Amino acid sequence: MLDFSREFAEIREEVMAAMGAVCESQRFILGPEVGRFETAAAAACGVAHAVGCASGTDALWLGLAALRLGKGDVVVTTPFSFFATVSSILRAGAWPVLADIDARTFNLSPGAVLEALNREPGAAVMPVHLYGQCADMTAFREIAEANGMKVVEDAAQAFGASWKGVRAGGLGDAAAFSFYPTKNLSAFGDAGMLTTADAVTSERAMMLRAHGMRRRYFHDEVGWNSRMDTLQAAVLEVKLRRVEAGNALRRELAALYNQRFTEAGIVGTRIEDGVVLPYVDPSAGHVYHQYVVRVARRNELREYLSGLSIGSEVYYPQPLHLQESLRFLGYKKGDFPVSEKAAEEVLALPMYPELRVDELETVVDAIRRFYA
Repeated sequence: MLDFSREFAEIREEVMAAMGAVCESQRFILGPEVGRFETAAAAACGVAHAVGCASGTDALWLGLAALRLGKGDVVVTTPFSFFATVSSILRAGAWPVLADIDARTFNLSPGAVLEALNREPGAAVMPVHLYGQCADMTAFREIAEANGMKVVEDAAQAFGASWKGVRAGGLGDAAAFSFYPTKNLSAFGDAGMLTTADAVTSERAMMLRAHGMRRRYFHDEVGWNSRMDTLQAAVLEVKLRRVEAGNALRRELAALYNQRFTEAGIVGTRIEDGVVLPYVDPSAGHVYHQYVVRVARRNELREYLSGLSIGSEVYYPQPLHLQESLRFLGYKKGDFPVSEKAAEEVLALPMYPELRVDELETVVDAIRRFYA
């Protein structure tokens, strides 16, 4: 699925120099590299403020807490996402209400959100920009404005993505990014970032990430320890200069996947007719954190590809409403049929900027042979 060594071979000298500078300075937590990265990342997202933190999960919590969303507040989100989407809402003290996804984009459905709000008023909506494609932010802003709600973007997989020309991170009241090593913009460990256009929200997030301190050892609130390591910021500074080009390569590879699958004659609009290719909304600038198809006999295909030493992954095999740890939310199988169907059919194929054309063609040919 990924080969980190290829990217590292290209950036080794820059990264080692940046990390060496941190070691020489001995400023390992929130050093000057953190501030520089925050400024550059905010500019890349087209927002006024960015707050570095320890992980993408913490960034989601920071966004909610900085917007004062907590006990008694309902946050509407998707069941087809990584666990942190819901766990961050619970950690903030709010209550997650789930709504089903759009069958084409896999993103939270605005129509389903409206249905959920008819049953229970919400304080916020948290759309997830799944696989690197922004959710319908025009619809979600309209829903939020009509219902007096906040919008928190789960942009963990979408650094550099856009909606109608506006970058992810600047589409809601706050947004959370992950820099987990597999992401398009990645650290050498865990790291995350909150972005916002609002100075008050930014200042509050900076306070909350450092145990609620505005002044050292004076704690205005009970915050959390979610400071960004300077070493991670140093790595991210280097990689930020390459992410735009990397996203462009991802789009080229996705287009080539589409072309090769079509040429192989195994593309369909339903899995019964062939491989269903990723759908891109005309308003979205997709960055292909993952290249995800829908296929029949998904688990058998994965086993076949594994036997050929071809990586693949399922994001995600079980929707959140069916997770054992979230049974207390009160949902059951059948409540979100579009998400449940997607969980049975989606398959992510190798996708990273350094992927070679011959490797991509090997993947497509293997899938063609499986269905022959």
